[in-house]
Amino acid sequence: MSVIQPHLDFLMSHLLSAVFVAFLIEGAGVPFPSRIILILAATALTDAGELARLVLVTAAGAVIGDHVPYLGGKLAGPRLLTLYCRMTLGSERCVERTVAYFKRFGTAAIVLSRFSTSIRLFASALSGCGHITYRKFIVFDVIGTLVYASLWGGLGFAIGDQAEALLDRYGHRLLLVAPVAGATLLGYRLWRRSRYGPARPAGLKAEETCAVLEPARR
Repeated sequence: MSVIQPHLDFLMSHLLSAVFVAFLIEGAGVPFPSRIILILAATALTDAGELARLVLVTAAGAVIGDHVPYLGGKLAGPRLLTLYCRMTLGSERCVERTVAYFKRFGTAAIVLSRFSTSIRLFASALSGCGHITYRKFIVFDVIGTLVYASLWGGLGFAIGDQAEALLDRYGHRLLLVAPVAGATLLGYRLWRRSRYGPARPAGLKAEETCAVLEPARR
């Protein structure tokens, strides 16, 4: 417990600021353990009013951060999707699979994507380069973020009484969870890329790639 105690003390001393910055960074596309920070922050809350403020701060940081891939998609279009695939060690059909996902779910994919970091980046980028209006992007993004923050923040708030005892008992073991999970994910992605080949520039035309969120007007 002594290893992580200074980090927990800092988090608790700057609760709202730490959560805001964490989701701002992750929203911009940088891998960051924002979900864990949100849950830990929620364990220190004492009433529903504080939880509501934490959810709003989380949503603000995430939505502002989501503007980075949104603007990237607006400026770079499909090239940004290919870049994301390569950065995340995606396999050859990474871009095509993502476009198919949005063809299936439409604008609702913006809400659903909040629960998947990789898909969320594509959601914002596709929104920026597609035919969805900025107003609709903001509405769906805020809804998804509020639902996401309420679920994970509510979980942390609910286990607040048991969280300290859990950390005292398993604190050192919990430190191993993130590295093991990260190594497992990295190994899986490397295996997929070795089997199917690295991501390549999308074979779809820019118009086809960026016009998937809303049906074409007639």
